Amino acid sequence: MPVLHNRVNNEELKQRMLAETEPRTTVSFYKYFHIPEPGLFRNELYIKLNALSVFGRIYIAHEGINGQVSVPAGNYEAFRETLYRAAPELNGIRMNIAVDDDGKSFWALRMKVRPKIVADGIDDPNFDPGKTGIYLKAKDYNELASKPGTIIVDMRNHYEYEVGHFENAIEVPSDTFRDQLPMAVDMLKDRKEENIIMYCTGGIRCEKASAYLLHNGFKNVFHVEGGIIEYARKAKEEDLPLKFKGKNFVFDERLGERITEDVIAQCHICGKPCDTHTNCKNDGCHLLFIQCDECAAKLEGCCSPECMEEKNLPPDEQRSRRAGRENGMMIFNKSKQHPLRKQRDEWKEQRSDNNQP
Repeated sequence: MPVLHNRVNNEELKQRMLAETEPRTTVSFYKYFHIPEPGLFRNELYIKLNALSVFGRIYIAHEGINGQVSVPAGNYEAFRETLYRAAPELNGIRMNIAVDDDGKSFWALRMKVRPKIVADGIDDPNFDPGKTGIYLKAKDYNELASKPGTIIVDMRNHYEYEVGHFENAIEVPSDTFRDQLPMAVDMLKDRKEENIIMYCTGGIRCEKASAYLLHNGFKNVFHVEGGIIEYARKAKEEDLPLKFKGKNFVFDERLGERITEDVIAQCHICGKPCDTHTNCKNDGCHLLFIQCDECAAKLEGCCSPECMEEKNLPPDEQRSRRAGRENGMMIFNKSKQHPLRKQRDEWKEQRSDNNQP
């Protein structure tokens, strides 16, 4: 089956988006339900959403749909109706409206068919992602989280947790959701009778994680309805105390939306308070890291002096250097083990030893 897609280059698409004058709404959504023919479903929905100038990223699998998109304000209701009519199970699907949004989150529509809408590594045929824990709205979360003995589990990656998380939340220290699931079961194996609240960005990971804990014998499992995005929106609407502190990392051009003014992270270069994620400006790296304005100026947006040097080489020499590397290092890398992160840490230690400002 042919796959319908954009045929305009990324830079032109981005410039078109930046030139728009109509405001956009950034929204995320997901639903676990069976899709018999994901490829056909994808193409039919692509035609309709593309006609509404919807930008963003949507994954479709036999197990359901997962999307993060931006929609022109004037087309938002039509977008919702289009989604509702795409399948009976999508009628009334929850929309998580971005909390801190400039409307410049995406500039093209990319829809992909995948084996799963969130990679989980689960191959147990008896696992049912539909048998989930109990939903908690914002008020319910605040009440249960304040009770002694309640365990709060962050089901996001380390770089997400670093810039913002719920008070007293524990981190499951992994780079991937598929690794976090068995790790969470092991970390909590002696707490199966206690109240456990799971959360993530928009709800899709913690919903499946809650089902996985129930599948593994846990008794009292809850998860935040709509994740951090919906929690923050409802808490502000209802004037509730915000139990989430800092920034909520998001997977679009913004790389984060501010929930509270608390800055709980540090610049990875100098250690000063900072929670601004960026990608290294060296095309041979693009490491995701946290960098303050001062370090960004000193290193020209790069993660290390080595990357700054490479960025400023003639293009042919840059390509020549990258050619000898494993995988070319042309990756959106989130790992603490990235080799350039080691270089950066060594440089940071050297600066400290030399008492540089």
